[in-house]
Amino acid sequence: MIGDKPKTRYPVLSGVPVQRKRNVSKAQEAIYQHLLEMVKVRSPEEVLAEFKGLFIHHTDTASAGSLTYLFEIVFSNQEAEFRNTLKRSCYILINNWEITRNFKSIQSLINLFSDSILHRPTISPTLKRLRGWLRNFIDSQDFQELKLFAARYEGCEKLHWAERYTSYLLVSQYVNLENPVEQRQAARNLSKKLKEQFKFDLAMYTARSQCSQMKSQMKRSPKNPTGLGDEVLRLIRRIVARRGFFSYPNLAHIFLSQITNLTYSEFKRSLLAYLVFSIENQEFVEQFQKHLTEKLQGLYSDHDDQTVDNALLLRTTNRLIEALTTEDHESPSPLFVRLLSSENSIALVTVLLKLILICPHARTYLEVQIAKLIRCYEKYPEEDCRWVIHFFEIFNITMTIFTENVDYNLIMMPTTASSASNNSSELSAVTYRIFSQARVGRSPNALKLLDPQLNSDIAT
Repeated sequence: MIGDKPKTRYPVLSGVPVQRKRNVSKAQEAIYQHLLEMVKVRSPEEVLAEFKGLFIHHTDTASAGSLTYLFEIVFSNQEAEFRNTLKRSCYILINNWEITRNFKSIQSLINLFSDSILHRPTISPTLKRLRGWLRNFIDSQDFQELKLFAARYEGCEKLHWAERYTSYLLVSQYVNLENPVEQRQAARNLSKKLKEQFKFDLAMYTARSQCSQMKSQMKRSPKNPTGLGDEVLRLIRRIVARRGFFSYPNLAHIFLSQITNLTYSEFKRSLLAYLVFSIENQEFVEQFQKHLTEKLQGLYSDHDDQTVDNALLLRTTNRLIEALTTEDHESPSPLFVRLLSSENSIALVTVLLKLILICPHARTYLEVQIAKLIRCYEKYPEEDCRWVIHFFEIFNITMTIFTENVDYNLIMMPTTASSASNNSSELSAVTYRIFSQARVGRSPNALKLLDPQLNSDIAT
């Protein structure tokens, strides 16, 4: 039982297991309901004080009822249940503050775990256990995932390079069925918001950085949302230059129409040819075919005589994604390292894009695999892994261009004879501009506001 004054008198934990069965589930639900009711009607300061008193200080600044339930969990001596309670409590608050755009309170919640009291010696067995569990939580992957929800509101100079790809890191949280429903919901919502923001920022940057009238009216250069510098404009031109019959979406459509009645064995041969079709880097093509031909031949060979269906297409796509990213889910696959060591980022991203275009349901799995790659490399400083960061940037841009509801097109600009002679490249910055707009049939958004300005610039 809890003492009358929990601030100065804590329950004593003996080394003898508690004999009566403790209702941990009931205690957890009571804590969740208490915090949910508080966050809806009380000020953020009051809610933070309650959370701090309950989980960090374990004092009578928290309500007596919630402390009773917390110690019920402590007495059960189940650290995993305590951690689950702590995690879900955090995400209950985060979800509610995210809805009201109270981002400062989310940061304050994360900062509570920096309290020095967690490292203070104590003679109380109860406090010793609680503080030990809290320190273990802070050192866990669970806390690293929690910090993602506050990182985007901090100054950019404080961010680790991996946090630029938070939208992908969050995917593994919301697909993990073992995570609390509040965590999965929060992760899904934030990932979607970050992707939407990057999509919008990229479209704004490509428009403003090319529009002479806009640039003259801006006091500073348009913000580049990528880590590629001005190279991003050349990259986008190169990506969207593939139009018409040989565009990636059109090639995917043709491929799907041709495999309708193929056996799985025939499909695998056709798939390999489709993936390397139109890739100009011959060294990449040779390495790709060398390492995947045998793998594909043996893949699900017991289905070779069957007609390929959507389920088999999805399973095959996922296995190829693993071969091209991480097969053991802990380290980069040998093929990934080999292909990128030859500076083949664009070609590798192209293959991954082609897979997603023929099997959109595999996109979430691909993003989970990308998150695992980011986790593999995040322990290294940015200077030591620029080559893989370059891949992540190209991947992020390419997926935004081809899988979101914004169309990127090249518009040929009027040029004089002198300017044309000085720019021999077909995709010259002078002769072509990138034009982005919402796709027809989608809800109008702010991107359409760019049209008049861009048309004016083109006309001049």
